[in-house]
Amino acid sequence: MSISFLRVDDRMIHGQTVTRWSLEYPCDGLIAVNDKAATNPALKAAYKSASSKKTFVWTYEDWKKKCQKVLDSKDRYFLITKDAIMMEKILVEDGFVPSDIKKVIIGPCNDRDGATKLGNNQSITQPEADALEKINQEGYEIEFALVKEASIGSWEKFRGQFGYK
Repeated sequence: MSISFLRVDDRMIHGQTVTRWSLEYPCDGLIAVNDKAATNPALKAAYKSASSKKTFVWTYEDWKKKCQKVLDSKDRYFLITKDAIMMEKILVEDGFVPSDIKKVIIGPCNDRDGATKLGNNQSITQPEADALEKINQEGYEIEFALVKEASIGSWEKFRGQFGYK
């Protein structure tokens, strides 16, 4: 198994992601895909130092070049994107199949203009909802949870708020 966990988290890599979620989904390393973080040396260094595990911060183009290597690896990785739109690009547009993982966990998504608040620190915009719907249509279960014990529900519970039946 190469990908053990799929997560959308606007903070990408932080202690909660690594410490808490790695109890549920064991991993050897983390891969964050975000162009801004990957091309900003200070941000990249901060993310890489947030965990004692192997940590990679890649641009989307880097991810596309290296994703087969990840699939072929014996190591288990968390694949994390900052937003649902990038996760949809990877899972749906690119057709990346992350081993046998069929669940995407949506973590912190800050309140911001144009976003609908679903729960504490979990707000999404219509374009993000559209991306989640596409991911869901590909057969992925989507769960909103900062940590496992604090899940506020699945995409099925919220999709009606964004025009999906």
